[in-house]
Amino acid sequence: MLMIRLFRIGKKKQPSYKVVVTDKRNAPARGRFVEEVGTYNPLTKEAAFKKDRIVHWLQVGAQASDTVHNLLIQNKVIEGEKRKMTFKKKEEAAVEETPKEPAPEEKAAEETPKPEEKPIEPEPVKEEVPAVEEKPTEAPQAEVPTEEKPEEAEAPIEEKPAEAEAQPEETVQS
Repeated sequence: MLMIRLFRIGKKKQPSYKVVVTDKRNAPARGRFVEEVGTYNPLTKEAAFKKDRIVHWLQVGAQASDTVHNLLIQNKVIEGEKRKMTFKKKEEAAVEETPKEPAPEEKAAEETPKPEEKPIEPEPVKEEVPAVEEKPTEAPQAEVPTEEKPEEAEAPIEEKPAEAEAQPEETVQS
């Protein structure tokens, strides 16, 4: 099917378009088109069309894209009503992309299996539980041999009887 569509040319942020007749299956960026039938510059709003060639291609069965159709009507190349074009704002597009939660009625319909279909049971998932090291509450600790320092010869302290401490030593006088 043949389409009359815009083919972008021009530098970055300076768009300019060729109006071309091409096969619908060809991507517009490839540059494969049957015939160039006009130009359009959206910055200056200049448009130049080959009226006789556009009318010829439309009679042959080519379809104009919405934008080209509206440009052709605006420049009085063809007659008719403009096509309504709807553009999504970025905010609306982001809202539509987020999945909506189905209504309770839809949830119930999804959850109940149809009589013809067998419900698919999910395979049991084996969860590997990491081994937990158990710490004994009062486990005996292994004795670690330590080097003992040689103790200096300490004489055991002799304990004197309590009576001896209470009585002062008598001095012998001779």
